[in-house]
Amino acid sequence: MRAGIGFDAHRFGGEGPLVLGGVVVDGDRGVEATSDGDVVAHAVADALLGAAALGDLGHHFPEATSHGLDSLEAIEQVVAMLGEVGASPHNVDVTVISQSVRIAPHRDEMEQRIASALGVERGQVSIKATTTDLMGAIGRDEGVAVLATATVV
Repeated sequence: MRAGIGFDAHRFGGEGPLVLGGVVVDGDRGVEATSDGDVVAHAVADALLGAAALGDLGHHFPEATSHGLDSLEAIEQVVAMLGEVGASPHNVDVTVISQSVRIAPHRDEMEQRIASALGVERGQVSIKATTTDLMGAIGRDEGVAVLATATVV
């Protein structure tokens, strides 16, 4: 079993909705990004790549070619890359860090969509949230960040 850590953050202000874990959690408040800006999916994919020593998300999905990319599809592509080296996802733990975004109403659907993209049971995916108690850029509500850990077998 191997473990990896992934991180992603985006500034609020983009066009379109805020998508986290494949779920629209705020229809009016997007983030600045070339893809769909799903920081949950990006951090999960990065954690999986790290666990398998396959580099990082930017290497496999450069900005120039990832415009409009559906991040759940990116996770599915990362799972395929894991399979090529004889690995598969075991579990994922995600922390959404935001002063204002509330995930509780969306948690079940987010966990299910991430689990589906990973090809695992929902019980192998945990998504939770915290704030920075008004400290720093996140505390000033300038954006949203996510930290994810993943294990692969």
